[in-house]
Amino acid sequence: MNLRDIKKDIEYVLSAFIEDCVVCASTKPQHQEKISALVDEAVDLFNEFRDKAAAKVEGSKKTYFNNLSKEVLEKSNDLWSRLSKIVAE
Repeated sequence: MNLRDIKKDIEYVLSAFIEDCVVCASTKPQHQEKISALVDEAVDLFNEFRDKAAAKVEGSKKTYFNNLSKEVLEKSNDLWSRLSKIVAE
């Protein structure tokens, strides 16, 4: 994994989540506030991950980017789980 790939992954995963939130908000207007909070959290995560990706890495870059990639997937899965619970209500 390299810097370019991790930046693409961050953008793709969190953009897809935000798109799903927009669709859910349009079909479930009663949950718009909760979904909006998830979008705000996704934007914050996007900024956090982009900062981490751009940070100067000491040691193995491969290990750092692999760990960052795992963190992106874990946190995005958590966001999607929470969105699923909101939609199921």
